[in-house]
Amino acid sequence: MDASSVLADFFLKTRYEDLPQNLAAEVKKQVLDYIGVAIAGACQPVANEVRELYEEIGGAKQAVVWGSGKKMPVINAAQINATIGHCLDFDDVHEPAVMHPGVISIPTVLAVGDYVGGITGKELITGIALGGDMICRMSLAAYPGKNKIPSGWHCTTLNGSMVSANLTAKILDLNPDQAVSAIGIAYHQASGNGQTVKDGALTKRLGPGFAVRNGITSALLARKGVTGARNTFSGDWGFAHQYHHDDWDNDLLVGELGERWESSSISIKPYPCCRGLHHFCDIALEMYHELKLDPNQIERIRIWCGPSTMPLLGTPLEIKAFPRNVVESQFSIAWGVVAGLATGQVTLQEYMDNELGIHNPEILALSKKIVSLDEDPALALPGFDGGRVEVTMKDGAVHTKMRETPKGTPDDPLTFDDVLVKFRGCLKSAERHISPANADQILELVTDLENLKDTTELTKLIVWEN
Repeated sequence: MDASSVLADFFLKTRYEDLPQNLAAEVKKQVLDYIGVAIAGACQPVANEVRELYEEIGGAKQAVVWGSGKKMPVINAAQINATIGHCLDFDDVHEPAVMHPGVISIPTVLAVGDYVGGITGKELITGIALGGDMICRMSLAAYPGKNKIPSGWHCTTLNGSMVSANLTAKILDLNPDQAVSAIGIAYHQASGNGQTVKDGALTKRLGPGFAVRNGITSALLARKGVTGARNTFSGDWGFAHQYHHDDWDNDLLVGELGERWESSSISIKPYPCCRGLHHFCDIALEMYHELKLDPNQIERIRIWCGPSTMPLLGTPLEIKAFPRNVVESQFSIAWGVVAGLATGQVTLQEYMDNELGIHNPEILALSKKIVSLDEDPALALPGFDGGRVEVTMKDGAVHTKMRETPKGTPDDPLTFDDVLVKFRGCLKSAERHISPANADQILELVTDLENLKDTTELTKLIVWEN
């Protein structure tokens, strides 16, 4: 039996009561985090253009667009809500899978929830748990035990269409055959690559929105009787062969369903940049605060990363150290290091296109002190590679720090209070603000999410003051 049938059946049968007790608490953190990150990104480049485009097109008022509060066709609203959540590269991540689960599952479930007139908080939690589990399993099954970055795929976008389709099928209460077709239709649209990162293009922000739009469309078409591939994963030209050259472990995709929940191993980001460079941000901040390094006394900086990390985050150094745009800074080890060493913080401020961000003279002065950024095979890991930084001071003192894992992993997770601080910070940094009363109500509803009777009570609060 193809994995699409197994996953469709699992989604349709799973209820809130089937989830591990700790998973609901993790999902609550993910929801609060995503709403904050989305509001902070809602007026960024690409977010504005996508919203303006669909406002011009118009259409049925089916689901809420976060921020504006306007209603649009469900596929358009979901695309916007996914896009704004990915604009700042501040959304959650699964390290071994090297992708972002929440930006697919959360906007899908809430927008489709609007479309059907509301679902319960328990149904919301269950959907997000299922979606996070499936999308991570899909990535883990490909190139098992190896780093995913060299494949060139943007796994969030690549896997997201099929996950969104399966989630939508569950909410629409499709039958198993229709759900399998929804996954197959979505497979026909699966794409997403890393070239946009290499080119510093704003398209990077669009990928999850495309996936969510495709997934919801696929399920709606399946409900109308359109058929999709039945052997999406294991067929002769299925996902395992066509996209991953049969370097694939199907047991990692469907083994221990309902027992091994990858959605319980999702990390919430403390820094607004690619998770693969968070190690380096941690190192820079530890040097600044614990060693109390004076950035003006730094003579030179040397950096080492793993071989899988280098093509995406390390090279070319002349661009990574002096990013020409925000996307380049978000995917730069060098920028994460010098931002932390120069300012003692790595926040949204350091990743803005202004004099406090990527044009900050104090940070750029330290960029000139980077003498090398080299590969070290000893730092190679299956998920994101480890990192090492060496700082030599003008008085000759040499400080070296290494990290294999960044803060915020499942072994060292952000607490709900940590996420609340991030949520408040995101709302404060947003160009347009939701009211304090709405923010407090959002927090109240998310804290007690399992008892929410109607998710439209939540989505109607995610709106700007004016």
